[in-house]
Amino acid sequence: MLGQAPPERADAARNRQKIIECAERMLAECGGHQLSLDEVARVAGVGVGTVYRRFGDRAGLLFALVEDSERRFQESFMTGPPPLGPGTGPSSSLSPGAGAEVDPQARVAAFMHALLDHQAGLEKLLLLLEKSSPDARFSGPYPLYHTHLATLLAKARPGADPHFLADALLSSAAVTLVTFLRTRRALTLDQIKSRFTDLVLSICAGPPLPAEEPTAQPPR
Repeated sequence: MLGQAPPERADAARNRQKIIECAERMLAECGGHQLSLDEVARVAGVGVGTVYRRFGDRAGLLFALVEDSERRFQESFMTGPPPLGPGTGPSSSLSPGAGAEVDPQARVAAFMHALLDHQAGLEKLLLLLEKSSPDARFSGPYPLYHTHLATLLAKARPGADPHFLADALLSSAAVTLVTFLRTRRALTLDQIKSRFTDLVLSICAGPPLPAEEPTAQPPR
């Protein structure tokens, strides 16, 4: 989702904005149960085919509703200031040495905290998105989150499987689970962030792991 939107005709841009504003208004007034593409097209006064060609399905429309917020979040961890973004930063408990490159462990913790804040601001939309498509959690921005975390974890815990650890951390931050922790476990967002700091420390604080031996091939 990061980057510039593809160019489009002025009338197509107007229709897109009209559809998004209509969907936002329907969500605010009626909740998500009436947010079908057919109904959005009817209320927006555009052709049903226009909506389907532009967004594909309900999940595509919901992704469009979070696009601006998602782009700002992605920019913050890809190019923003440390410890969330790259570059150099002041010393801290997780990043010793003023002016040194930010410890990847510090960036993992900062990313998880920022992700929780980002999702909290879009909670209702993200819950609808997961209900709309069984694969929604793993589409959209998920591959970028995974690649970002796996890159940092490979530096923070050499020898471990960074791809598995990235998936494990992202699964722990799933909006459905975080909503459960806030409503059923009565944890505040700050308390959940503190638990994630402990989780990141426990993942990254261990000694470097030896490289896995290649699996022996059975004799032919």
